[in-house]
Amino acid sequence: MNSPEPDSAGPDSASASAAVAPVCSAKGCRADAVWVLAWNNPKLHTPERRKTWLACDDHREHLSSFLGVRGFLKDVVTLAEWESDERP
Repeated sequence: MNSPEPDSAGPDSASASAAVAPVCSAKGCRADAVWVLAWNNPKLHTPERRKTWLACDDHREHLSSFLGVRGFLKDVVTLAEWESDERP
């Protein structure tokens, strides 16, 4: 089974340059991102820290499950919601 970890060439956060549309973090996927999966590894990160993976509709469940079984998944929201919640 291939690891669902983000492709190293893909974005590592929900913020992307205006010239480049955010793409799914699933390895090899180049589809537009629709979802933000906020997570943290409690062994490495403080409780308030949030790392993000982006997901298309096809990979949201798989990536969420991967993070969820490890106890890392904290929230899943649409990219539009995540961007509207960002503060300068």
